[in-house]
Parts: sequence; C-alpha cells; structure tokens
Amino acid sequence: MNITKLIFLQERMADWRRLVSKCLLLLVCLLMFSIKPAYAGINDDNYDGNMFVVYAGNGSLVPPRQTLAQTLAENKPAFLAFYVDDSSDCKKYAIVISRIQEFYGRAAEIIPIDVDTIPIKEKYNPTEPGYYYTGAVPQVVVFNQSGKVVLNKKGQVPFEEIDDKFREVFDLLPRSESVELKRRSFNEFSSELAK
Repeated sequence: MNITKLIFLQERMADWRRLVSKCLLLLVCLLMFSIKPAYAGINDDNYDGNMFVVYAGNGSLVPPRQTLAQTLAENKPAFLAFYVDDSSDCKKYAIVISRIQEFYGRAAEIIPIDVDTIPIKEKYNPTEPGYYYTGAVPQVVVFNQSGKVVLNKKGQVPFEEIDDKFREVFDLLPRSESVELKRRSFNEFSSELAK
C-alpha cells in the first residue's frame, strides 16, 4: 500500500511541476510581448530623458552649479540656454551647449534652464531667467562680467557666434588670429553631432 501511495504522490508532483513550468513559461511570454522597447530619437519631439546625458554625453550641465542671481552678484560672465527635453531642436543643440561648457565652463557660468521649470509670474526681476525668456527654444543669452546682455538669440545659434561673444567678453584674440582649439570626441554619438 505504501508503494502505491508513493507512486501516486510522485505522479502528482510531476504533474504539479509541469503545471508550474507551463505557467512560468506563459508568464515570461506575456511579459516579453507586453513590454514596449524604448526608442530614443533625436529627430522627434518625445521625452527620452535628460537630453544632455542622452544626446551630448554630458550630465554635468544639469542642475546648474549656480543660479543667475548668484552669478550676476559675483560679476561673473554667464551663458543661459533655454531648452525643453522633448524638443528635437533642443536635442540637436545639446552638443553645442556642451561644447560651450567645455571651452568656457571654468571662466563663465553655464546655466541651462528647462523652460518648464520657470515659474509663471506677472513680472520678473533681471536676476531671474524668466526675464530673458522670449517664448522659443532653444534660446541663448550671454552676459558679460557687469551683467549686460551681449547676445540674446533664438534658435540653434552656431557655436562660432557664441564663441565670438565670449572672446569679446574675455578680451581674447579673434578666432582668425588664434590657434584653433580641437575637441576630443568621447563617444560616437556626440562626435557625429559635432560635425
């Protein structure tokens, strides 16, 4: 009698194991087909995460080290870059902002401003980024040491134009008279965008 009970229990255990393995297989198949892949695209207006990390390979830009008010109080040159993470124009422009930080990040304060974080107010002070925002992205604003705006442009402003303004601010030689600075590429994506 004990042997028949043992055989019966072994058959039950084998049935139970088959059932559990079939359920697990079904669960894995359902999960594989229900999970959607993440598509990050520079040419679309979808949110892919922090655009400086994803498209410029530079996560050090956000959050900025100082506010505009702190920078102006220290009489330090500043570069404001207005952007939104889900704009294809801003995604393409992220590499230029990263290059500005590479060349001028130690001497000037680079302040990227996500326009979605600007508080909505009736009136802004000149020490607040909202004072300079014109409603379009990307937008760049360059300040000299005295806090005067020397460049305020909408759109994808070329690196060379911003570089020229910073050369005036820092009293450097014009690009035509100085040695060309070469940029080292640190990943494939950003080196392709820099061309």
